[in-house]
Amino acid sequence: MQKIELSLEHEVPFNNNVDYCVGTGRMGLALHKEYWEQLAFVQKTIGFSYIRGHGLFCDDMAIYHEYEAEGGQKKREYNFTYLDRVVDGYLELNIRPFLELGFMPGKLASGTQTQFYWKGNVTPPQDYKKWCELVQETIRHLMRRYGEEEVLTWPIEVWNEPNLPGFWENADMEEYFKLYELTAYAIKEAHPGLQVGGPAICGGCDEKWMKGFLTHCSEKELPLDFISRHHYTTELPKPAGHYGYVELYTSEYAFSTLKDCRKIIESYDKYKDLPFYITEFNSSYIPNAPVHDTNENAAYLARMLSEIGDYCTGYSYWTFGDVFEEQGVPFTPFHGGFGLVANGGIPKPTFWTFYFYKKLQGACLYRDGHMVVVRKKDGTVCGVAWNLTRESGCEEWECRLQIPVDKEQYCIVTKTVDEAVCNPLKAWHDLGEPANPDRRQTELLQEAARPLVQTERLAAASGRLDAGLVVKKNGVLYFEIQEAGIESDRGYEYGRI
Repeated sequence: MQKIELSLEHEVPFNNNVDYCVGTGRMGLALHKEYWEQLAFVQKTIGFSYIRGHGLFCDDMAIYHEYEAEGGQKKREYNFTYLDRVVDGYLELNIRPFLELGFMPGKLASGTQTQFYWKGNVTPPQDYKKWCELVQETIRHLMRRYGEEEVLTWPIEVWNEPNLPGFWENADMEEYFKLYELTAYAIKEAHPGLQVGGPAICGGCDEKWMKGFLTHCSEKELPLDFISRHHYTTELPKPAGHYGYVELYTSEYAFSTLKDCRKIIESYDKYKDLPFYITEFNSSYIPNAPVHDTNENAAYLARMLSEIGDYCTGYSYWTFGDVFEEQGVPFTPFHGGFGLVANGGIPKPTFWTFYFYKKLQGACLYRDGHMVVVRKKDGTVCGVAWNLTRESGCEEWECRLQIPVDKEQYCIVTKTVDEAVCNPLKAWHDLGEPANPDRRQTELLQEAARPLVQTERLAAASGRLDAGLVVKKNGVLYFEIQEAGIESDRGYEYGRI
């Protein structure tokens, strides 16, 4: 058992930006009813500041149009009906767009290559002037509708994963640099205060792409307000039917890729202090990896969240919910989707990892590979502990916290997520893995997806409080310790009940 003595005078670094941003698949999914139900639940319970996804300019959003005028001349027009509907909904839920510019409207595309079930076109524009005008008209519309002051707070990212041939035709780096350069200037022409950045790359290509991008921007003195990258932490998936089974990287190896990228950024004096955003991260990069639905994923992400902020300014979990269609409409509620919430409004174990971290606001007293402890402004001590069994090697991880206190009576509240007490995936399996659960089954799965809440009274001795914590296999535990002196009503004796 590990023994940890906390000091209220000693603080350690902890960069907790867990609620900065969350992903959303493609923007057109916001036209689904359950999309908004899931997002409203996430916002009410966790509350993210920004939301980022693909498909702003895809044809299902219906923004870009061309028609033939009299005399055969081609004209352009823009339709912002759906965009307004989506952004209005975001702002009503107190979440703002982190705009990703992509993919290419069909009538503006130079080729026919598409990505995903919903066929997002990933080719460069056939006419860069028309592309830049599309970007400017969209931004100017947003500023007219929502106000310049508001829209200036929305970061704008140019494209998505251009280093991968599936997302940018031939992964043509020079062509992407051209896209970024012309787009960045167009954005700044719309308003110089707008924030533009990239390159939103993914995978182990920093030596080529991150260096190449920063060198290009530096040499040409291009606008660059932030730097972005994606972060996934599994080996190549092994396919089986509708699914892909993955092996997780060790947490140390996962962090090493971010450390290496951070070193590259810091080698450029003009860019080393820019915001660095991980605009997508998760364990697996495929939307059909069963690991996403597990308690192991929750423990793994608890470890990630404890340290990821050391290397970047903000990070965006991919995604908030399972209304998601990269490989088609899911067949079942548990299908290995990216989301924090399974279809049917069922929070997955990883949802609670984010919920617990959102509560860690205050001065950090302790941090290691198993736990983070903070002291809130009101003096309450709270923390998150986890047992990623594949790394800890133990079925149960235990520790005793010793905390200096100035009162006699305290209460410890714990909220537990582990394979025994908050495992909706197991409940779904035990029910027979129904592809389309009825209302009764769905309600049962929602009940099975709640943390176990427990309380215990603790008595201080010699100015110290001793609190024991036990985290079972692949568990995540939130705890909160607060002063709780008894002030009984006249005649009330709890011990007599």
